Amino acid sequence: MNEDVEMELLSYEEELGKCLNRLKDEYAVLKVGRANPHILDRVYVDYYGSMTPINQTSNISVVDARMITVSPWDNSILHSIKKSIMEANLGVGISDDGKLIRLSFPVLTEERRREVAKDAKKTLEETKVAMRNKRRDVLDVFKSLKKDSKISEDEYNTLDKKVQKLLDDSISSADDLCNKKVHEIMEV
Repeated sequence: MNEDVEMELLSYEEELGKCLNRLKDEYAVLKVGRANPHILDRVYVDYYGSMTPINQTSNISVVDARMITVSPWDNSILHSIKKSIMEANLGVGISDDGKLIRLSFPVLTEERRREVAKDAKKTLEETKVAMRNKRRDVLDVFKSLKKDSKISEDEYNTLDKKVQKLLDDSISSADDLCNKKVHEIMEV
């Protein structure tokens, strides 16, 4: 196998890994009716003129299964943090006592659980499409190498099977992640 082919395969594997990591990140912030500090990962607050993630301005603690507290290191930004959380529309109850913010997670109804599970499956499908697009791209590169006589027909067929195997393994991992997440969501 020539060096170009090996580099393309490594790049392809890396891209599939990125797709899986993106799926994990999406699932980490998905609401399941339990306190999850990752729900705040995408919430930013104006901290001395720059937009800063909340976890870089405060201590975030899980108090119990349905409550998170956010304790700012600088009390002057408490109201800015509260405002940012409200604007993020996370679907949680928000209260503060002047020193810390409490986020209470409501119990999910059966209907809401089904909606969240449906969202998880939609995210899985989007990930699978992205993975298939990566497969198409790498196979296009291999086709052009074959066309330029840099690899033979047999090498191309071997690479095609290898690329498909990598895709199948990644999709299987993504399916497993989704099944676990859906099970977690539907758990009462």
